[in-house]
Amino acid sequence: MHALSIPTWMVHISSVIEWIAAIWFVWRYAEVSDRSAWRYLAFAMLPALVSAMCACTWHFFDNAESLDWLVTLQAAMTVVSNVAFCAAAWWIWRCAKIPSKSISEEV
Repeated sequence: MHALSIPTWMVHISSVIEWIAAIWFVWRYAEVSDRSAWRYLAFAMLPALVSAMCACTWHFFDNAESLDWLVTLQAAMTVVSNVAFCAAAWWIWRCAKIPSKSISEEV
């Protein structure tokens, strides 16, 4: 745990907490706006959260060589997350282009 200073730990931990909150806010936005496509963005954010947790875990154990696989997992989750973000953004864009029927149009 001595690999990082206290202020750096504060940044790491607060970033993970903020990311969890952001996922929740995106999910809630999807619910209250009735735009379910935004849920895909919340799911796409999960691999990035796993990536951040890998980094925190590796640093917590003083960058132990036995946990080098966490660095590989972190990199893989970053790639997965970037692809998922791209797919989620495309899906949100695609769903926004499809006109939804309003109540006045149905009457």
